[in-house]
Amino acid sequence: MRTVRFFPVLLLAIAAVALPPGDSLAREPGAATRFMVVAANLHAAEAGFAILKAGGGAIDAAVAVQAVLGLVEPQSSGIGGGAFLLYFDGAGRDITTYDGREVAPAAATPQLFLDEAGEKMKFWDAVVGGRSVGVPGVLRMLELAHRKHGKLPWARLFDTAVRLAEQGFSVSPRLSKMIADDEHLKRHPATAAYFHDAAGEPLPVGHILKNPAYAATLRVVAGGADAFYKGAIARDIVAAVRGATNNPGLLSEADLAAYQAKIRAPVCAAYRGNQVCGMGPPSSGGLTVAMILGMLEQFDMGKLAPGSLEAEHLFIEAARLAYADRGLYMADSDFVAVPVGGLLDDAYLKRRARLIDGGKSMGKATAGAPPEKKTEMRAPGIALEIPSTSHFSIVDSERNAVSMTTSVESPFGSRMMVRGFLLNNQLTDFSFQPEKDGELVANRVAPGKRPRSSMAPTIVTGPDGNLRLVVGSPGGSRIINYSARAVMAVLDWNMDPQTAVSRPHVISRNGTVDLEEATAAEGLKAALEARGHEVRVRGLTSGLHAILARDTMLYGGADPRREGAVIGE
Repeated sequence: MRTVRFFPVLLLAIAAVALPPGDSLAREPGAATRFMVVAANLHAAEAGFAILKAGGGAIDAAVAVQAVLGLVEPQSSGIGGGAFLLYFDGAGRDITTYDGREVAPAAATPQLFLDEAGEKMKFWDAVVGGRSVGVPGVLRMLELAHRKHGKLPWARLFDTAVRLAEQGFSVSPRLSKMIADDEHLKRHPATAAYFHDAAGEPLPVGHILKNPAYAATLRVVAGGADAFYKGAIARDIVAAVRGATNNPGLLSEADLAAYQAKIRAPVCAAYRGNQVCGMGPPSSGGLTVAMILGMLEQFDMGKLAPGSLEAEHLFIEAARLAYADRGLYMADSDFVAVPVGGLLDDAYLKRRARLIDGGKSMGKATAGAPPEKKTEMRAPGIALEIPSTSHFSIVDSERNAVSMTTSVESPFGSRMMVRGFLLNNQLTDFSFQPEKDGELVANRVAPGKRPRSSMAPTIVTGPDGNLRLVVGSPGGSRIINYSARAVMAVLDWNMDPQTAVSRPHVISRNGTVDLEEATAAEGLKAALEARGHEVRVRGLTSGLHAILARDTMLYGGADPRREGAVIGE
């Protein structure tokens, strides 16, 4: 077994390194020949590794990883949240995508986040409490995927999480800091008591934290996901949501019982002879990543130096154009006619790419007119996505792979805790405004609708159809940038995955350009401003986790900005 653990203190003065020929990286940490797990916490990666070691497949390992992440990294994901999962079948060489996104209650209306005067609620007033809680989807999604691809019994996959919850785990530096920095955790008694000591102080690094309530919940869920969506657990969730002081929600037991995870078609696009596949609507992630890459396909990025002014300018401008279309067209395709084919149309992307001037910024981009006819009025919607979430990548011994991005939305979700797990605040990913200038916003609230997401779990296959890259990241609406940049790093510049996920970030969401502080990216500020970009320097905490498959080898990379681990054999 090989283990590599990275901490945020190992910051980012890493130059672009090309992957050497052959299997010369086999001697390096983060390389394996049989299987590999890359996750945001060592405990979670070890749980997935143990399942693979015992003969389980990638989906089995994913269940174990998620169960542990909900314990040791509760601020980011858990069974009270939602997720998207891509599964690559190593034998059939095809990709299936699983939608475990939360849904709005049946009683929700487009005015959910408007106050009595018809004005948008303040963001944190909407987040904290029951109003923001959607029906959790993680367990139904994992159960659906396990029924189709699992090898080991469902009940066995929770053993490590149950043991850790009962015996306790050491509070990590990241968790301790996030508890200390969060001003809302004390607003609900169960959450306040769990994340603080008897004196009301935030739990320190190294504190042994036990969660017997979570262990008991997992023991019940190990009998099947129905135990979460019907019965005592569902009643407790509804009671917490509807009984939230000052900000009650609308969730009902019927909403939980009716929840369905969905299998959807992947969104795939060609890039440098490879197929880059991601999650389609209700996520905007796969589609927007594919649009960015589709426009950059028109430029010979491989001849430009990674991190150079020329390369970053082109990326920024392509991202501007893609985000403009994202804001107007993308939402839950069960409710809105999203022109997926038109947005990925080769001729359309070439037209959009021709709007890029290599020497100056276009400023704020406007949405284009893809060839598919619009079937309803739309207006751009704005949803504030706070960068939390988690991502993990898994490849098993049969070259089956999982790329899964999972979230409770903002750190600690709604700040409401039930039976040892946190409830999400994913409904605040909807546009608070249902209309703008008399036109409907595609991402408006509706009963039973799934809010638009930016999560972008990605799987890349090579020209031969075999697995090449598994990658994804947390980070709110910046996820799209993080994921697209990692794919480019590997496919355009032949970087090894650790270098690809560690390189400095330059982020564009069709507004101010963000440069990652304390990295080489800061040095581009003046030159980008000279080209007309509005620029700010700030921290950018991605959590990219990647696995590259090459010949008989697997190479892993864990983002040094978080507490990730690569474990393989």
